[in-house]
Amino acid sequence: MSPRKASGRGQKTPHASRKSFTSSLGAPFRRLSLVFGSLKHTAEFTGMADSKPEIVVPIRDAEKSASTEQEINPWDVHAAHDEQGNILAFDYVAISQKWATKLIDNDLLERFERLTGHKPHRWLRRGLFFSHRDFDKILDKYEAGEPFFMYTGRGPSSDALHLGHTIPFSFTKWLQDVFDVPLVIMLTDDEKALFKDNLTFEDTYKFGLQNAKDIIACGFDPKKTFIFSDLDYVKGHMLMNVWEFAKLITFNQVRGAFGFNESTNIGRIMFPSVQCVASFATSYPEIWSDNPPADRTKAIAKIPCLIPMAIDQDPYFRLVRDNAHRMRYPSPKPALIHSKFLTALQGAGGKMSASDPNSAIFMTDTPNQIKNKINKHAFSGGRDTIEEHRRLGGNPDVDVSFQYLSYFEEDDEKLKQIEESYRKGELLTGELKKMAITLLQEYVKDFQERRKQVTDEVLKQYMTPRKLEWKGNPNPKPKPQKTKEKKNAK
Repeated sequence: MSPRKASGRGQKTPHASRKSFTSSLGAPFRRLSLVFGSLKHTAEFTGMADSKPEIVVPIRDAEKSASTEQEINPWDVHAAHDEQGNILAFDYVAISQKWATKLIDNDLLERFERLTGHKPHRWLRRGLFFSHRDFDKILDKYEAGEPFFMYTGRGPSSDALHLGHTIPFSFTKWLQDVFDVPLVIMLTDDEKALFKDNLTFEDTYKFGLQNAKDIIACGFDPKKTFIFSDLDYVKGHMLMNVWEFAKLITFNQVRGAFGFNESTNIGRIMFPSVQCVASFATSYPEIWSDNPPADRTKAIAKIPCLIPMAIDQDPYFRLVRDNAHRMRYPSPKPALIHSKFLTALQGAGGKMSASDPNSAIFMTDTPNQIKNKINKHAFSGGRDTIEEHRRLGGNPDVDVSFQYLSYFEEDDEKLKQIEESYRKGELLTGELKKMAITLLQEYVKDFQERRKQVTDEVLKQYMTPRKLEWKGNPNPKPKPQKTKEKKNAK
């Protein structure tokens, strides 16, 4: 390695921008009174009244050039390319606009903190969970002390999670602690066998059990959490919901939502109804009572659901939001909160993939494997030589090591200082990578220590259908008392 290289990386930096990464994080940082330089709004909705605050679009500069050529759906995610064939970063603004989701703004985060008493998670503050559908209505329920539950899932295509898989689970665990509500976690072992021709149902079932142990290691409360395998649990009330929902949906609807065609096997066509009804409270009669009702009930059906997930899963729940009211026992539209993709080691436009070991940090990786993957494969925003880097500075907007720090470094001020130092050329890419390596090694090590404690007996505890225990909001807003009108005696 030449001593004149900034990091031994000769890559050219796409979308070279001098604007701060942290400056694109938006209004949440202003609310926290952090001095992140010149904070500029990257986009705003039109047609808003002057008195209303702008909605900050939490994107990085590197995301702005993405075109409509990007493909995002539950089974296929790839970025757009520019005219030169270079891969562009995902354009999350375009996704939000195309799918008509709402961007998480400062007002929503302020209300969240006011109601819960908790500072928003760093992934909310930094726009890494960036979009939602009806999260404000979930806050209404929490404020009133009314019940709701959470649901998330995992498609087990391998026997271990990678770093990107832990993001929605870690965030969901945090929300579970904040809201103190029941949570169901779905293992879509049926889906993976249907959509992966090289996997059998026996394979995905076994993968699911191993994945469940990884999920438990994220720290979920066993009293409030039920984990289930589709191949085990889809029966009774849930199966009744599956068939009723399937009866409501035409092939044309799922073809439009998921891109199915005449060659699609009928199992794939049927599966969306399974994932959709997982958002119905009536699918889980056991979690609500020690004596589960024999039939689905209107009262349970009214309990709403909050689903944290990556943005590529949204098509499923657009389908259920459009049709939940048509069920015999109508359920509210599930509320959704969307995350961005954790960038692949190779950089912008990719996400970590279990099928590509060089794209991801796996939760089974050793400290040395993590070090080698970051040093060899993590895309650099540094310059070709130390002299150029010192003179021109690096670009943290596209630097993978910095992106990982933005997820896992808790201290906002420290992250800001790292970003500024790298941009000025004071911090070299090798030094930045070392920071990321240390942080990820600690994160994975802590996870592995917890994973060792997850025995088959512990797994059985989480996967046994049972009444869950939770308390919800300890200080709900008092309900207005109804006053009887006094009749005037004449």
